[in-house]
Amino acid sequence: MENVLKGLLTFQKEIFTKKKALFGSLSKQQKPSVLFVTCSDSRIDPSLITQTDPGDLFIIRNAGNLIPAYGSAMGGSTATIEYGVSVLQVKDLIVCGHTDCGAMKGLLHPEKLQALPAVKAWLQHAETTVRMVKDHCAHLKGEKLFAATIRENVLVQLDHLKTHPAVATRLRRGDLRLHGWVYSIGTGDVWVYDEEKKDFVNPSKRKRKT
Repeated sequence: MENVLKGLLTFQKEIFTKKKALFGSLSKQQKPSVLFVTCSDSRIDPSLITQTDPGDLFIIRNAGNLIPAYGSAMGGSTATIEYGVSVLQVKDLIVCGHTDCGAMKGLLHPEKLQALPAVKAWLQHAETTVRMVKDHCAHLKGEKLFAATIRENVLVQLDHLKTHPAVATRLRRGDLRLHGWVYSIGTGDVWVYDEEKKDFVNPSKRKRKT
């Protein structure tokens, strides 16, 4: 906690002063261009990864970067999507998974969730991920299966987003774009889903993921 308080003081004395004009404008309104959905994992920092300023990203964070299909859980995530898409009129929506995701480990090893009933219930929003992996990735084992689960979950959550009326309407109009990312904690790489290739690719390396 001491480090957190020191950081707060540094922000107030140094960072805030340098960006006083930005914060002044943000005190009146927000106009984020991107809705960024990612995991609650402490190792993921959306603004750091994307090098964006306060006000640029409208953010949803939860265990496993899950998006409940519309109507299955009318909670905070659903409300945030509706507000971001309908009111703030974000132009892009990113679902960002990551390596070493504890939620995805839970999907692969549900027996370890017996003492975590809330986590187990929440991961039901990734039931389709489990089924997709079982049907299409049965030939994989170990780390390859884990990596495939992380990627498949991002795609499933993108499909869930399309069930939200606010998203479906904007997609039909053609003024909202959906993106699937997987961030590597250890390397800093970001694998982006390529709709044409039906695969995740690393734009920085121009090389297809195997």
